[in-house]
Amino acid sequence: MVTAATLHKARLLDSPAKLTLVQGTLLGVLAEFGWQVQAWAVLANHYHVVAFCSDRPETLGEAVAKVHGVSARELNAMDQAEGRRVWYQSWDTALTYQRSYYARLHYVHENPVHHGLVARAVDYEWCSAGWLERDAAPAYRKMLEAFAIDRVNVIDEFD
Repeated sequence: MVTAATLHKARLLDSPAKLTLVQGTLLGVLAEFGWQVQAWAVLANHYHVVAFCSDRPETLGEAVAKVHGVSARELNAMDQAEGRRVWYQSWDTALTYQRSYYARLHYVHENPVHHGLVARAVDYEWCSAGWLERDAAPAYRKMLEAFAIDRVNVIDEFD
């Protein structure tokens, strides 16, 4: 699981076009590096993503660096702010316990609700909740929803 924040928690992803840019860059670059994304949420000043890569897990740092480099250049071009530092830091956690993995999946799918952006996560375009609702089996969705997220330990103080 990766969490990344903008510098000073600035709400730089302040339009649908910018959110779409970061979401597309995140998903595209991770796929390019062989990572299979399981959940994601892109918000105005941070993102979370849960992914796995059995072939080359050591590429995570390089992949995140590319996401940040590509998206920062594009965001700065959009804002006419060449050279501005966009991303502050990222944190990654290896999810080795099944319960922890499922709880974090549920947490990331519900992140837009956690931050008060929508009442239902499926209504937020820049997260995986809609994808989960469309593509996952009902039994799988029900199982994920059973995992409590109120005590999940994730860096997420971005309000």
